[in-house]
Amino acid sequence: MLDYAQARRLMVDCQLRTFDVNDVPVLDAFEAIPRERFVPPGREDFAYIDQTLRLGTEGRAVPAPMLLARMVQALAIQPGDKALDVGTGYGYGAAILNHVGAEVAALESSADLAAGARERLSGLDGITVVEGPLESGAPASAPYDAILVNGRVETRPQALLDQLKDGGRLVCVMGRDRAAKTTLFVRAGDAFGARPLFDAALPALGAFAAEAGFAF
Repeated sequence: MLDYAQARRLMVDCQLRTFDVNDVPVLDAFEAIPRERFVPPGREDFAYIDQTLRLGTEGRAVPAPMLLARMVQALAIQPGDKALDVGTGYGYGAAILNHVGAEVAALESSADLAAGARERLSGLDGITVVEGPLESGAPASAPYDAILVNGRVETRPQALLDQLKDGGRLVCVMGRDRAAKTTLFVRAGDAFGARPLFDAALPALGAFAAEAGFAF
């Protein structure tokens, strides 16, 4: 049987630290949270490979460790921050955000995945699983200091951006196919700055799909 604790340590040392993840609380979170609990049943032994694991519905996936760690690091979470985890799946991203100090609303539109997230996140204080359309966010708990989107968006997620506090950050993988980049948005009053960070690949979230262009 795979030694999951050892696998987590190797993931942190051989994947995250070598991929410009140097924030100590983020590294500690990835070593502490048992990723194998948040992957599809039967896929536990694949939890610590450098690979995005699909959850089998509506474009949901658990992002590869290196990608998720750099996204969380870019959010610069501070203890006491309010965070929104969009497309939470079984709740791995929410658990990581919580471990680095955030109070988390974990948003999921799939009832089955939301139920799975509640089961896996039970016992962790400061996380609430919310069911609803991903594109609408979770306005009841807004505004947020940080928003993490667990999937690729093809259009600017304006409704999510509007739920940020002044100075709040949103990180997502934005674009189409191989042109997608991890992008950090920062709110300043009513304006939103956007900065591409690095190339990345994630399954597209249908809730944020671009409209099909005209065919001639």
